[in-house]
Amino acid sequence: MANETGRSRENRLGDYLRARRELVSPADVGLPEDGRRRVQGLRREEVAMLAGISADYYLRLEQGRDRNPSVQVLEAIARVLKLDDPSLEYVLELSATKTRTRRAPRSRETVTPRIAELVHSINMPAFVSGRYFDVLASNPLALALSPDLRVGENLLRAVFLNPDERMLFDPREMVAMFRKHVGSGLDDPRIVRLVGELSLASDAFRQAWARHDVRPARGGPVLIDHPQVGPMEMNLSKLTVDEANDQLLVIYHPTDARPEGRDQLALLASLTAQTRPVQQELGQSS
Repeated sequence: MANETGRSRENRLGDYLRARRELVSPADVGLPEDGRRRVQGLRREEVAMLAGISADYYLRLEQGRDRNPSVQVLEAIARVLKLDDPSLEYVLELSATKTRTRRAPRSRETVTPRIAELVHSINMPAFVSGRYFDVLASNPLALALSPDLRVGENLLRAVFLNPDERMLFDPREMVAMFRKHVGSGLDDPRIVRLVGELSLASDAFRQAWARHDVRPARGGPVLIDHPQVGPMEMNLSKLTVDEANDQLLVIYHPTDARPEGRDQLALLASLTAQTRPVQQELGQSS
């Protein structure tokens, strides 16, 4: 995570603009391709020209020498860099450094008893993830879907360090959602440790983190090749927990297009019910 420590940590806006600029080709913005081009993506002066600002001013933004760009300037640059609305919101947050104060250490994340009861009452795989993508609560069907959905597991760590978990989550999408989720709070010690650990352990994470993609939490159809019940086409839904904006209730549920998913879930539930007494007996005898 060398690109977000030390001096670079104080220039997150510049880091972000540089990373996104490298992902936009001249053809994307109507400029002719140049076979002699020595830079990846757009040149700084091209971004400045298309955004209607001076090349020197854009250079100062990337270098962190101007910390107070106007919203209009950032919106113009966002249009050139093809940023969507969540990415523009992220840019505006990164630029608001003058209003940021150092955050106090966060207390340990927990779910309320009411939310824990809700998770266990849902007759589908369900769990709650927190600010750092830790699993804070999960029900037996979630554990039957994946052992890495147990309480205390970190989803980013599971996805990038355990290849089997990529059937549940798209790795690049997870990183983009994580960036959106934590916003400008990248100086949080827990985030620094987690990003540092994964950057050292996973080339895939390091490459995805360097893209600076930003996405809101979203669900959709997923295909899960479960070792016990076979391929399952499910819907993935993510709901904000009403008492904690940093927490998401995540539920896997069958699609109307593939009603056989209900039978597969019922089979998974029965297998889970059969193994639970054995696990309890083993726990009592140890």
